Amino acid sequence: MSIQPIRLFGDPVLRMKAQPVTVFDKELRTLVKDLEETMKDAPGAGLAAPQIGVSLRVFTYHVDGEVGHLVNPDLSLSEEEQDGPEGCLSLPGLRFDTKRAHGVVAKGFTMHGDPVTVEGTQLLARCIQHETDHLDGIIFIDRLDREQRKAAMKAIRDAEWAGRPAPEVRVSPHSTFGRAL
Repeated sequence: MSIQPIRLFGDPVLRMKAQPVTVFDKELRTLVKDLEETMKDAPGAGLAAPQIGVSLRVFTYHVDGEVGHLVNPDLSLSEEEQDGPEGCLSLPGLRFDTKRAHGVVAKGFTMHGDPVTVEGTQLLARCIQHETDHLDGIIFIDRLDREQRKAAMKAIRDAEWAGRPAPEVRVSPHSTFGRAL
């Protein structure tokens, strides 16, 4: 278990649809622990596996003192919406008001393969939707209206971290090459 470098906007892995987890093994449990440690160190409310360069459908969250994770999430969203500030560890220092569903019911699995359901509203709902978007290659600025997105892109170009090279991709010594297939 270790803190991993967080991939920044512009890294291609953030735009890829992550692969479903099919094997619930020690490698997956290590990934979840790495995600938790990296998220807490950042600090952030959530972190998806693609943000540390692993294209698997896994994320962690830390909202209102509750730390959890979800593997292969499937969301049901409320019709009621909320609008509020949202940021992302892959776009450090940037926050923009983003429209999201007010409530969510997320079904998936634990790192041990046990079925789990997470229900939440407000910040937890926002976090679960945000992290699930990462698993689909969507970044929260994609959900902004035209004017806000234009402002976000300018802020990204002006950010001190913009244009940094992506971290080196490490190849797993396991036969799955870092993917829990």
